[in-house]
Amino acid sequence: MNTGERRVTRLLTYVQAGDIKSVLDVALEANSASQGFRGAVWGEVLDALRGLSPDVRMRIALDCPALFSRVRDDASASHAVLVLLATICPGLPDDQLVQERRAALDALGKQAFHHHLISSDVLAEAELAAGRELTPPAVAAFRRSAAALHPEDAMVALAKRLTEPVLNVGEPWAERVLAELPELGDGWRMLVEHALTATAAKPSARWEKTGRALLEALRGDSEPADNGRLPGDTAPDRTGDDPARPVRGRLMSWLALVGRPRTIPLDQADANGVFDPYNATAMRGLVWLLSFLPPHPDAARALGALTETSLRKVPGIGPRSPKVANACVVALSRMDSEAALAELARLTMRITHRGTQKLLDTTLETRARALGLGKEEIQELAVPSYGLTEVGEAIVRLGEATAVLRIREGRAAVNWYSAAGTAVKGAPAAARREYPEKVKELKAAVNDINKMLTAQTERLDQQFLARRSWPYAVWRERYLEHPLVGTLARRLLWVVDGQTCGFADGALRTVDDAEPETPAGDAPVELWHPVGRHAADVMAWRDWLERHGITQPFKQAHREVYVLTDAERRTGTYSNRFAAHILRQHQFHALAAVRGWVDQLRLAVNDWVPPTTRELPQWGLRAEFWVTGDGTDWGVDTTESGTYLRLRTDQVRFYPADAPQNVAEPFGGGYSMSVDGVQRPTDPLPLSEIPALVLSEVLRDVDLFVGVASVGNDPTWQDGGPGGRFLGYWASYSFGELDASAETRRDLLTRLLPRLAIGGQCTIEGRFLQVKGTRHTYRIHLRSGNVMISPEDRYLCIVPSPSDGLTGLDPYLPFDGDRTLSLILSKAMLLVRDDKITDPTILSQL
Repeated sequence: MNTGERRVTRLLTYVQAGDIKSVLDVALEANSASQGFRGAVWGEVLDALRGLSPDVRMRIALDCPALFSRVRDDASASHAVLVLLATICPGLPDDQLVQERRAALDALGKQAFHHHLISSDVLAEAELAAGRELTPPAVAAFRRSAAALHPEDAMVALAKRLTEPVLNVGEPWAERVLAELPELGDGWRMLVEHALTATAAKPSARWEKTGRALLEALRGDSEPADNGRLPGDTAPDRTGDDPARPVRGRLMSWLALVGRPRTIPLDQADANGVFDPYNATAMRGLVWLLSFLPPHPDAARALGALTETSLRKVPGIGPRSPKVANACVVALSRMDSEAALAELARLTMRITHRGTQKLLDTTLETRARALGLGKEEIQELAVPSYGLTEVGEAIVRLGEATAVLRIREGRAAVNWYSAAGTAVKGAPAAARREYPEKVKELKAAVNDINKMLTAQTERLDQQFLARRSWPYAVWRERYLEHPLVGTLARRLLWVVDGQTCGFADGALRTVDDAEPETPAGDAPVELWHPVGRHAADVMAWRDWLERHGITQPFKQAHREVYVLTDAERRTGTYSNRFAAHILRQHQFHALAAVRGWVDQLRLAVNDWVPPTTRELPQWGLRAEFWVTGDGTDWGVDTTESGTYLRLRTDQVRFYPADAPQNVAEPFGGGYSMSVDGVQRPTDPLPLSEIPALVLSEVLRDVDLFVGVASVGNDPTWQDGGPGGRFLGYWASYSFGELDASAETRRDLLTRLLPRLAIGGQCTIEGRFLQVKGTRHTYRIHLRSGNVMISPEDRYLCIVPSPSDGLTGLDPYLPFDGDRTLSLILSKAMLLVRDDKITDPTILSQL
């Protein structure tokens, strides 16, 4: 006889003896032994109680209020009494502890999931049996629990019965829907209910047919409205040509609220950042429904934004809702419009979540095959002009007002002019009144352009390893003369038919400013890279950029070049150049994804994980960066969920693209190749056989990872971090030898300082920018940006804010994207006027 059977036997003995107190004691013992889980002894006891005669159950029920009062302060025991009473109450008069039960259910409404309080569904069933509805927060909690991993059958069955409200409360977008549905009518209610059935990865033909019919009915009931136009269209706003607009606008107004903070905070703090799983299903359905309407730029824009919102990471959990993000990609892929294709192309450069990224790649490849093109060509052709009529500019006339949409140095803005040609701060009142849609579209175009510029900058920066070459005529159309991409292409250097060229003064020019002969239409064009160039040629082009005041969108002429070292020739098949660094794992993980590397977060568990990897299919290679988790102190070296906070770096290696994967335990122990009966271990390739461009770009990425994610450039780590064990590393990194990026900064600052207002108070001294202030002389390290006060080399902690930049002084820089350089200059500008510093934290150190 097992424990449950023995307790049931005791319980029945007490029943026969009429000892109700002992019956209740056995029940509480069973609950405590089972920790509230119904599947163990507690479940057997509840089943036995449920099978008792009505009169015995009534006697037990009458004793429950007194028992509840005695155990009120014991959460588990008091909950058990409520569950016990709810179990024996069906069919009995004199419902007991109603207020206490409802309070318990309301408390459940603040939990993300409550499958661990296994019998809570019994409380809900008792309420429903008594003819009372559950509160919306309680309904939401049961629905979330039914949507959790491995839910109980009873929880799933209960959730199916809870049909009101149609969506879960607690999220602003869902509450907006619930507030509007009563006035919108049955058609909209049916549409939302249909959205809740979107349980597959893609809409089935049947699902789509029903959805289109519901949408068509709503469109027939709606008033037609204006659909808006692109910048440059000077015709008056018109109405009547887009009957789908009211429906589209309503759906978009709901989806625009997705991701806002919850209105009913949950007890599990990290759960407040993710989407309610029940509502997420409806969200997916609404996204699909939006794609069934005639395509519109606003809809594509909304879906692109929702994709990024859905993939924002919540610490300890991960992306908010990959399924909603994937639904947006599916919806965009079904919309036959330039705007939708542009969003897909933009998202391929912005999204790092592997599942969604794979779906995006598949979508673009499918679209490319249908057009007989390559994926890269689709990405190029997908970039719209956004109404720009010239490279980087559009002039839009709205009545007597004129708007100039212009891109300068990688950012778009709209400047407004009155009828007299006088610049005004914003859109004139007449333009806002007579052309509201055009004004709105101009604002939207600025946001879209800036997002696309960021994506295209990242795409171009990764073209060095893509081995791309274009026929001159194609390149000129897609790059040099493209209204948007041209603003980037004209700030880069290109090899045109074997000759290096830049764009200045309206034409392609050589380094001596001569205009080369126009090449043939099929002449090859490639992106210029400094690898293999003579130092004098590289310096000449740097001078050319500075002479013409051109700021490149990323480092090209000033790009760091990493050549094979003697140490790497000795090691042969691996580089230790960036070994023995301590990196912040989450920052490294995010940056690796942006740069096209695949990285798996290391957890302090028994597992096998691959190294951080960059696939190089155009070269038939795979690059590996070996890293391991650091530390053994749970909660200090890891998050509460066990994810390492920091990593130790090791070797960089190269393998053939089809080589078996290396794996290692997350906490170290060495990598080994994972092979099966078919594959054989593959040796790493000698570094001397790796193409110079590939070696340089891969090592540059790794240098970037270290430069950005190292704890050594954190000014608050002067104490060495947990237990002070990183003090030696922090000191050596913060003020040690310069890496390639810092060498580039030093060379640039040497040339730049004479042009700056603060140049007379600054000099380059070895590894430092030396700044002479009124109070002290300071030395700013050119790799970490950390500061020491001379001559005693006393550390000065200046913690930068996210908004720190070159406020108050705007020196010319020949490239964008080096945040450390900006911080160094920002600190220098602060310290030359150290007598004007008011920050008490800094003053206390001076």
